[in-house]
Amino acid sequence: MIPFGSQRALGQDLATHLLNAHDNETLEVAQVRGSVARDLHGAFAEWEAVAHGLTRCRNYLYSLSINPDPAQGRLTREQYLDYVGRVEERLGLAGQPRAVIFHEKHGRQHCHVVWSRIDAEKGTARHLAFDHEKLMMVTREFARDHGLRLPDGYFRDRGDKQKGGQQSLYERAQEAATGLSKEERMLHVTQAWRASDSPKAFVRALEELGYVLATGKRPYVLVDVYGEVNALPKLIDDKTVRTKDIRAFLETEFPPESLPSVEEAQAMIAQHRRAIEDFNKAKAKTDELDKLKAQQAQRLRGVEKDAAELKVRQARERVELSAQQKQQRSALRAAYLDEMKRRKIERAQHRPTGLAAFLGRITGVALMTRKLHKYRDRKRFEAFLAERKQLLDRQGQERLALRRAQQVQAADVNRNLRALDQIEQRECRSLETAMLKQRRIEERRRHDHRMPPVKAKTDTPKKARRVTNPYTSTLARELAERAAARKSAAQAIDLKAEFSRAAAGPAAAGGEASKAPGSAEKERRLRRVTGRRVVTDVNLQGDFEHAAERGRVEGSGEADKAPNPHRTLADYRASKRRVITDVNLEGDFEHAATHRGNYGGEDSASSDGPKPPITPTPKPPRPRRPRGRNRDKDFDRDL
Repeated sequence: MIPFGSQRALGQDLATHLLNAHDNETLEVAQVRGSVARDLHGAFAEWEAVAHGLTRCRNYLYSLSINPDPAQGRLTREQYLDYVGRVEERLGLAGQPRAVIFHEKHGRQHCHVVWSRIDAEKGTARHLAFDHEKLMMVTREFARDHGLRLPDGYFRDRGDKQKGGQQSLYERAQEAATGLSKEERMLHVTQAWRASDSPKAFVRALEELGYVLATGKRPYVLVDVYGEVNALPKLIDDKTVRTKDIRAFLETEFPPESLPSVEEAQAMIAQHRRAIEDFNKAKAKTDELDKLKAQQAQRLRGVEKDAAELKVRQARERVELSAQQKQQRSALRAAYLDEMKRRKIERAQHRPTGLAAFLGRITGVALMTRKLHKYRDRKRFEAFLAERKQLLDRQGQERLALRRAQQVQAADVNRNLRALDQIEQRECRSLETAMLKQRRIEERRRHDHRMPPVKAKTDTPKKARRVTNPYTSTLARELAERAAARKSAAQAIDLKAEFSRAAAGPAAAGGEASKAPGSAEKERRLRRVTGRRVVTDVNLQGDFEHAAERGRVEGSGEADKAPNPHRTLADYRASKRRVITDVNLEGDFEHAATHRGNYGGEDSASSDGPKPPITPTPKPPRPRRPRGRNRDKDFDRDL
């Protein structure tokens, strides 16, 4: 016996799964406890409402699957309920709402139990700690009491032998969709690994088996022809082969960056797989689908028939209640009228005549009697109105109760219809999955129990694409490349060679420039971008000779005259606006020396001889303001 327990939410999805008649040969809802609704969808909806209204618990359900060993015989219902009672006592779920469902699939009977974890009286959720260990303890006790053999996983000395043999949910879903177990995949991939002597041969063998080598969260994964993804190292059943060995073997010719991603590989084989499956689907028989549709139609007719009968019954109940209430009102009115009629007859019979009537009129007794009768009639009428009002209120409550009860019944029917629609969709998906699995199994039979080959372009590794910014101009990219080249240059600069090349003159530079036909165009583009003249050829010797010659020519004129050190503001502004186009180094040095001499520097020489140093005149001390109060300031001001 193997129990599987888990805390979960999504009660509607769980109810749909438990009521899936396609995946189960027989289905029986044996018990629904602790809810108003008698169906699973309604009960789970009630438990969810209680959980959200009283607590902040998300996983408000505890689902348990009880799977006995078919080889040891079937368990009786009493044994199932005994095991369920032990489990809820050990887990602390005694008295909680629960549902018990029995399934039989391929001759294997098993049981599902779903508890609500919410304690409605305390407004808390039952805490389930170490539930797996407690389930194992209960299973051991139950097996000992009923003489059952347990699997090796319940024993420490035998459990290590089958460690890791439990099938995961992902592997189970893959096997359900493809019909190919993990052991078969490992067998094929291991054979291809051992028979390949090079990475190309191994990749070719994988393609023949229906796998495409790709990269994902791990460097090397396999995508099969059905779109399923598996890690390559996990499919090689050889403990001597490590993950690093596989990477070292494949990185030489198939580095991870050259392989397609998982999404690209799935998109590449999707069209190929779709063509094969569409062809096989057209040839597949639709008997099972027609049978399922017939069963669903029959079940739907039963639910629709119940809905129609409920509608007729509700209309009849409303008519009957209306007639009953009308009869009650008529009976009350008739009783009042009969009482008034009886009173009138009785008064007429006891009315005085003759002398008694005369004396009554004279003495006023007759008047008092009439007023007393009117008073009693008025009181009787008020009592009738009060009783009639009570009757109307009671009848209104009855109509409201009936309307609400009928609304609940209609809601149950609508919920059953929605649940049936969900169940039908789930059954159709299950049938499609089963048919697809069968088609894939038959297809592999035609390929010697292997997947059809896939032709993937993995012979030549892909080159990593150069990522460029499409919004950057060509000139900006050239400038960036030049800057990067200057930064990355590691060789030292030979100053002697550079000065020799610069001193060679414009002839050498012009010769080099003539080799580049687009240099003038690049210079114009650089000048347009930067706004400055680009100096491409430098001749230092020629520039210095030209500057010296220009200085000698200009020095023979008025450049020898000493400038006026006292310039006006207009001259200063004009000098600031002047654009310097020619450089006269010799004249500039002479001008600077003359300008400093006129200002009385240490190196200046005058005809009058050396001038004495200028002594700065000390400033007079600043008078201090007397400190005092406001009246002292006013007194000093008046003085």
